[in-house]
Amino acid sequence: MKNLIVTSEGINYSAIDLGDFDNLMDYSFLHPRLKSEVKGKVFIGEILKSTGTEISFQILSPNTEIPFLHQHKIHEEVYIILKGTGQFQVDGNIFNIKEGSIIRVAPDGKRSCRNNSDNPMIYMCIQSRQNSLDNYVVFDGFRTRGEIPWDKK
Repeated sequence: MKNLIVTSEGINYSAIDLGDFDNLMDYSFLHPRLKSEVKGKVFIGEILKSTGTEISFQILSPNTEIPFLHQHKIHEEVYIILKGTGQFQVDGNIFNIKEGSIIRVAPDGKRSCRNNSDNPMIYMCIQSRQNSLDNYVVFDGFRTRGEIPWDKK
């Protein structure tokens, strides 16, 4: 299976390249509790040295599903459907999802999803501590001095 490689890093950043999302099946995740391999899933928080979020990408093959419900202790999750269609379930409520669908689930929400189509479905999941966001939109950012040397490389 394919390994993640850091493409660039510095004191204040880390960068990786997953490659084409259609090739996510090249990755796999060994679930530490279930002791089973999940093909087409990759977590990137650790290699990015993230301190506030965990991010994963997954491809669900046609007509497959996550075969269990799960919850979290302290993390909410945001699912972003990048390609394909399917269905999502939270607390017994089932609704259709498609490319561009975005779903936030609180830690206590019992969740799962499935791809009930004949094409692959790709999604990204972002986990973060519930109630840790201090403000919305751009209010945490500020302009800083410095050059943007695009033409120097």
